[in-house]
Amino acid sequence: MKNLIAISGPSGTGKTTLCRELQRKKQEINFSVSCTTRHQRYTEEEGVDYHFISIKEFEEKITKSEFVEYEKVHGDYYGTMKKPVKDAIMRNKFLLLEVDVKGAKSIRSLYPENTVTIFILPPNLDDLRKRLKSRGTDSEKRINKRLERLELELKEKDWFDYYVINNHIEHASNELIKIIENQTEGVLYES
Repeated sequence: MKNLIAISGPSGTGKTTLCRELQRKKQEINFSVSCTTRHQRYTEEEGVDYHFISIKEFEEKITKSEFVEYEKVHGDYYGTMKKPVKDAIMRNKFLLLEVDVKGAKSIRSLYPENTVTIFILPPNLDDLRKRLKSRGTDSEKRINKRLERLELELKEKDWFDYYVINNHIEHASNELIKIIENQTEGVLYES
């Protein structure tokens, strides 16, 4: 069973919103809370959205090989801890991982039998620009950095097992559920 669900895509495509909606609809799906060194946004909660840690703490975890994958993006570290991934595999539970493209590749290369990869696309590039600006959480400089990275990430979409266009949250989340159910031949197991 492919129980590691690696969701990726450009910044601003609604990955976090889709992950939350997926968890709301299918409570048996756990969410892997990543670590980051970036500043906490006013809309985010420690331990729910991310574990916000210092650069020193992050680098100590790297030294101790506590990450399944990590990367420095836009000047900040992001990483997925090994423990929840190993626990999900051992217990045969679904684990939702919101990661960048490199993170999805790392996870699938380490756990190919357990991983399904899904790329989230915006309806169009103008919509993506509007989403990034309307969030009100990033400076113009940071938005431009995210848009520069966009082209590189979009070139990777064909590597993923599936892609979903997030033009409407309800429709996109239902597509994600269908993809996940296909990994278990139509059955989502209750916790």
